[in-house]
Amino acid sequence: MSFLHYLPPGSILILGGLIIPLLKGRAKQALMLALPVASFAHLLALPEGKLLEIAFFDMTLNPIRVDGLSLTFGYVFHIAAILGVIFALHVKDDMQLMASMIYPGSTLGALFAGDLATLFVYWEMMAIGSVFLIWAKRTNRAYRAGMRYLTIQVGSGVLLLAGILLHYAETGSIEFTLLGTGSLGRNLILLAIGIKSAFPLLNNWLQDTYPESTVTGTLFLSIFTTKLAVYALCRGFAGTEILIPIGAIMTATPIFFAVIENDLRRVLTYSLNNQVGFMVCAAGVGTQMAINGAAAYAFCNIIFEGLLFMTMGAVLYRTGTIKGSELGGLYRTMPWTTTFCIIGAASISGFPFLNGFISKSLILEATAGEHHTIAFFVLLFASAGVFHHSGIKIPYFAFFAHDSGMRPKEAPRHMLVAMGISAALCIAIGSPWGAQYFYEFLPYPVNYEAYTTGHVVAYYQLIFFSALAFTALQLLGLYPPELKSVNLDTDWFYRRVGKNIALGIGRVIGIVQRWLAGFSVRRVYNAIDGVQRVYGPDGVFARTWPTGVTVFWVTVIFAVFLAAYYS
Repeated sequence: MSFLHYLPPGSILILGGLIIPLLKGRAKQALMLALPVASFAHLLALPEGKLLEIAFFDMTLNPIRVDGLSLTFGYVFHIAAILGVIFALHVKDDMQLMASMIYPGSTLGALFAGDLATLFVYWEMMAIGSVFLIWAKRTNRAYRAGMRYLTIQVGSGVLLLAGILLHYAETGSIEFTLLGTGSLGRNLILLAIGIKSAFPLLNNWLQDTYPESTVTGTLFLSIFTTKLAVYALCRGFAGTEILIPIGAIMTATPIFFAVIENDLRRVLTYSLNNQVGFMVCAAGVGTQMAINGAAAYAFCNIIFEGLLFMTMGAVLYRTGTIKGSELGGLYRTMPWTTTFCIIGAASISGFPFLNGFISKSLILEATAGEHHTIAFFVLLFASAGVFHHSGIKIPYFAFFAHDSGMRPKEAPRHMLVAMGISAALCIAIGSPWGAQYFYEFLPYPVNYEAYTTGHVVAYYQLIFFSALAFTALQLLGLYPPELKSVNLDTDWFYRRVGKNIALGIGRVIGIVQRWLAGFSVRRVYNAIDGVQRVYGPDGVFARTWPTGVTVFWVTVIFAVFLAAYYS
């Protein structure tokens, strides 16, 4: 094998990102485009298997492991990186540009890690690389959100490291393979992955931080972290049944917050949380069909959810706001962005002949096939719910609800190109021919036909009645209006209660510290006074003793020594 076969995937992005500040203008843009393309070409050239083994103390590291599961995620991560760079061609901020290469590069390194130690290293690099996409907005609000984000992400890394050490002590292995639960170490690893997956009650870092990033930063953030966590669950915890109710809850609860949220990018983060829930549930089911469904839905979600984040980013870029209460009527001057948003909204809602349909149906089929009846109906409810908050609410309130009076320009050409490619992929992958071709790239052989009369009719029924419910609620005035408000979620406990507790503890520590400092100073002063009394100018040892007295005491000491020695 050539040298490139020993180069971990993502390294080209990481190393290239470090030299971005050295270039200017067109050269910088060309490098940004070339890096993900070169990294993708490198991945396509890699053979499957464990390509590199390193002996490290008593452990064996496998920094590069290529197989069907990692390749599925690797392909779409590169596609997303390329589209993200095209969307961000107007950005001149070196910090954003470096982070937008180092962050996906670290994600790819973690994706192809064959051992837990390598996974941990990239896990922490992801946290550090991604936080700069939040701080790049350079506002006090973004800085504080970034600090909270970094605390939670590094905390996930600490739990992962603790779990790895305990697992190694128990088994003597750090191979990243099917782990399951049953020991403290493996449970800690699951918890660490659960934080990045945005499990219930561990999810609010998502809604807290992603919308505080820049126009392009939020797009990159929405792609990588949660999808890597889904991969890690499929790799290490496939068939862990506790993931089924966790995933089902994830699909349902964000719907209620998304419906009443005014910030449309925050609506999309709730939608992202909801969508990851489908994948978590599939990982819990754990069959080959379910893992295929998780991988397929992660692939397609990155495309259509990324498209929706692009359209809302374009709206924010042109109008300066993303509040549903302040938008509306933009279809008049942003027709292409409106069209692309509708395609993304239809895809995420699972419309037949779009990629959301041919991927989500795998998860539903696998869940029903394993007789997880309650979870299946929760997923159906969540599918109808996502049509409300992302399929209808996002395009309706951004472009149609009322005339805001704004007449912004259409999105810049490079943004339209990125959105157009994403929309084309939604349609191409979702077509009957595209679906069969797409299924060939999944980790396991697929024996499933999405385009049957029963599947298509069932989905149209679900969508029709969901649309009917939205229309009825709107006409009756019962649908929550877009208000200038702030949602209270479980993050309130650490942003308010936790903050006050931390400040109270800090005050107590301050009081104790001041008392200890005063006490210590007093003891030091007393010791100095004692030394002064003994050794000072007027002390005992400063007095002049007669020579005879000195000789007398030397004689006494010598006599005592001789007596002790010969006794």
